[in-house]
Amino acid sequence: MRVVVRFFLQHFLLLAITFFSVQSLAQDAHSLRSTKSIVQAESDQDHSDQSGHDDHSDESGHHDNSVCGGHHDDHSTFNASATAFHHISDQNIFSIGWMHIPLPCILYVPGEGLDFFSSSKFNSDYHGNGTYAYKRYVLYGGQVRRITDEHFSKDLVDIGEHSVFAEEKTVDGKSKEDIYLCYNGEKILCESKSTLDFGLLGGGLTSFHDLSITKNVLTMLIIFGLLSWMFISIARSYKRREGMAPGGIQGFIEPIFQFIQEDVSKPFLGRRWETFQPFLMALFFFILALNLFGQIPFVGNPNVTGNLSVTMVLAVLAFIMTNINGNKHYWGHIFNMPGIPMAVKVIVTPVEIMGLFIKPLTLMLRLFGNISAGHMVVVIFVGLIFIFGESGAKPGAAWATSVGSILLTLFIMSIELLVAFIQAFVFTILTASYIGAAIEEHHDH
Repeated sequence: MRVVVRFFLQHFLLLAITFFSVQSLAQDAHSLRSTKSIVQAESDQDHSDQSGHDDHSDESGHHDNSVCGGHHDDHSTFNASATAFHHISDQNIFSIGWMHIPLPCILYVPGEGLDFFSSSKFNSDYHGNGTYAYKRYVLYGGQVRRITDEHFSKDLVDIGEHSVFAEEKTVDGKSKEDIYLCYNGEKILCESKSTLDFGLLGGGLTSFHDLSITKNVLTMLIIFGLLSWMFISIARSYKRREGMAPGGIQGFIEPIFQFIQEDVSKPFLGRRWETFQPFLMALFFFILALNLFGQIPFVGNPNVTGNLSVTMVLAVLAFIMTNINGNKHYWGHIFNMPGIPMAVKVIVTPVEIMGLFIKPLTLMLRLFGNISAGHMVVVIFVGLIFIFGESGAKPGAAWATSVGSILLTLFIMSIELLVAFIQAFVFTILTASYIGAAIEEHHDH
């Protein structure tokens, strides 16, 4: 009972830190090249009406962004790569099939304070693009952007469909994508949220910070609730059924718990395994639950552990837990390795110091890469149906392709199921090995 309670408390700490970090740290996989366009754009064309008047609005009064040099989204053309990036991105809406569940938007502008409202204000379409602006914010690709024009109204404004669009440009040899709003014939730049990636992943500090309950944060809250309920129920079951054989969910979890304890904690941590067992179990079940939840069809398929923000926080937790428990022998082998000449230490010591940071970096990238790649491959295989069928133009080719596409998708999903367990186990066992090396006594070595 004591171990389970400690597990629960450390699990709560793990989630809390991740929750407050996910919005402000490294960009997610979708932002490695900023935000991809949701569909392919069609070429510029003349939008004068049939009467010869230069009309910039359609029959419904919505503005045509081509007058700003932008393009209408061509929904008849399927873009597999853009759809895959859109699928794995973290968003301010939670998509289940064709439904968009609005989420709370908590947006902070230094000097102006907090804005709190629902993402339903944007009235997003199927692709997560808003048709309304509110408080000088718009929604594009499911993510909130801020209109840079200070004179733009903060009231609810009908901007029409396709008014927010992306333009790719090359700056210093790097591809960069800017988001614009076309309103009343004026092209207005829209900023993305601030991110602490120092520009390495295309982000950086902007005029606002997004502290919203996004799709990934909501998923973590759901997983936190489910795991808390499950382990509290198991703890009560142990107390109620003391001396009896485990049953139900208790019987399913106990072998996993014993496996981590006997094959990970004890071999790597030695006599102090009980001290770190709750932390390792928190890591394992938190990662595993997020991996499995992301594979449930038609439930949004959140890509939480395929998000660099989340994997970085988990890796930082492992880094902190390792180094705050390091003994003098651990630090001695890093800064003044015994038994080797001083000339060699000049080379070895910097390598050992680099290793302190490379270890959590590899933890972060391994989990991120494996999970996000699996999600993208599934989307691309399904997209083969639309590619060969030319988005409905060739239904025969689509039906023929669907057989192979479905088989490939089922195969990849089965592999993903295996990867979900493997990656949770690998992250846990590597963390245990790093902690074990840090607390290892000299006579043990």
